[in-house]
Amino acid sequence: MTPVEIEALRLSLKVAIWAVGVSLPFGVLVAWLLARKEFPGKLLLDGIVHLPLVVPPVAVGYLLLVVLGRNGAVGGWLYDWFGITLIFTWKGAAVAAGVMAFPLMVRAIRLSLEAVDERLETAARTLGASPRRVFLGITLPLIAPGILAGVVLAFARSLGEFGATITFVSNIPGETRTLPLALYSVMQTPGGEDAAVRLVLISIALALAAIFASEIIARRLTARLTGKKPGPSK
Repeated sequence: MTPVEIEALRLSLKVAIWAVGVSLPFGVLVAWLLARKEFPGKLLLDGIVHLPLVVPPVAVGYLLLVVLGRNGAVGGWLYDWFGITLIFTWKGAAVAAGVMAFPLMVRAIRLSLEAVDERLETAARTLGASPRRVFLGITLPLIAPGILAGVVLAFARSLGEFGATITFVSNIPGETRTLPLALYSVMQTPGGEDAAVRLVLISIALALAAIFASEIIARRLTARLTGKKPGPSK
């Protein structure tokens, strides 16, 4: 691997980790609201959350540019009050990746929440447990495999994010050029076929490693919850 490819790999991991880590608490909260609560505007919130799945990533990147750019409603406020600039930075790349991966995370956690037997939570509350204690002591452990699935899906999606990233933060070497952008760059370069193959293989290896790791952890979590020993993968 060349130094440029190593830098793209390092940046991709950094962006994906931050994208998933920052969005995870919001993902759990939104999933819980959609799974357990009825309120005006629920369908609208559900639609907004899943919007990145159905609109072109470039459109999402453009919206981020309008809202979070230096002259945007939120971006201008962040810069004026805190000196934070997201556009053309790796932080902006993490935001773009997090936005595109958020629906997958929410979907996995929501399905896990909907599968939980609410009678267990009701029984705990009748015994005097507070809502916070019920969530932390009963609900959260039961949905842990779903959270893990959401994290892995979001991480893999963040690693592969291209359209929103290049629109929002451009393709800057060492700053925003993640693996997909580096792959795009070498494909536009004469004689870049070997580098393209290496980057594709690296991307596949990262995705497979994340999936295998999540499978192992999910089996152990399930075994701990059910009291059974994890069986071999089929």
